[in-house]
Amino acid sequence: MDEAAPRRAWLLMAAGDERGHGGNTGYDDQVDAYYSWDSNVPNHTRLAVGDPVALWDKKRLLGISVVEEIETSPGHKLLHRCPACGTTRISERKRAAPRFRCMRCHHEFAAPRPEIVDVVEYRARYDAAWTSLDGLLDETEVRALAVHAGDFNAMRPLDWSALRTALVAKDAQRAVERVTARTEPSWSSSGVQVELPQGFGRSLVRVRRGQRQFREHLLADQGSVCAFTGGAPERVLEAGHLYSYARLGTHLEHGGLMLRRDIHRLFDDGLLAVDPSRLRVDVATSLAAYPQYARLHDAPLALTPRDEQVGWLEQHWAEHRAPIHAPGVAHARAGGQDSA
Repeated sequence: MDEAAPRRAWLLMAAGDERGHGGNTGYDDQVDAYYSWDSNVPNHTRLAVGDPVALWDKKRLLGISVVEEIETSPGHKLLHRCPACGTTRISERKRAAPRFRCMRCHHEFAAPRPEIVDVVEYRARYDAAWTSLDGLLDETEVRALAVHAGDFNAMRPLDWSALRTALVAKDAQRAVERVTARTEPSWSSSGVQVELPQGFGRSLVRVRRGQRQFREHLLADQGSVCAFTGGAPERVLEAGHLYSYARLGTHLEHGGLMLRRDIHRLFDDGLLAVDPSRLRVDVATSLAAYPQYARLHDAPLALTPRDEQVGWLEQHWAEHRAPIHAPGVAHARAGGQDSA
């Protein structure tokens, strides 16, 4: 694991009853895929592609990942202001009356003053490296990781070294390695190269960090099909690299397969693999207790892979399955590849 700390990292409060206060109308978050905010939020311009993030709900850690891309768009926001001082720092009380109280001037009132303002809306995607760590750290442990003690902002600087130490101590090194692999200095440019030959030589296309074009290419080529389980809605399918993208840093035209989200994670961890000689699924014994995965064992793939894809599956098999047939090595071994 690379011990060099990223230049910065962020602790992000997920949407819900605990995020924000009575002064705003909330945000659209999908905690395992993206995080939303706007230009009214402190630190709104500081989060950047390549930054590690930890998500929490003010009670416990939810998971960690790395920002792949940030989308921006103009928008409008409804703010609720204190009628006395105009701040949006107001709290809504469940039992006391009047219903609202200003956190700045302490004025109490029955209804806030509404105001619609123009904002820039942001959405950061980070689903490729997302690892759920639900409840691994509690509120006290998470708060201690903030760079500035007492910081109450929804987006606050995070002490990555301290988080890494805390997670490794709780046997979550795999999650740390997913993030560390994506914070290498070589990834500091505005995009990565995508190799998509069109039959006339090699075409290199500059794209933003992330997997959108790669996913669109695989969907067009393979359809809305998980290679392991068959047809599935596009919403639950991810573009899974068959090689370690974190190390290679390049999208190869036939270097991936569409995989259902859970299948993608299990494939990355080596708990699911493909026997390249028979093109049949191999399920690690540690998944035998889960019928939905156990029934996949020795089943054929839901599509016929191209020769290039079989080549990558051979390498994945060699890393995650070949060693387990050696004397004294259990079949349930999960290797260290990170192919997300």
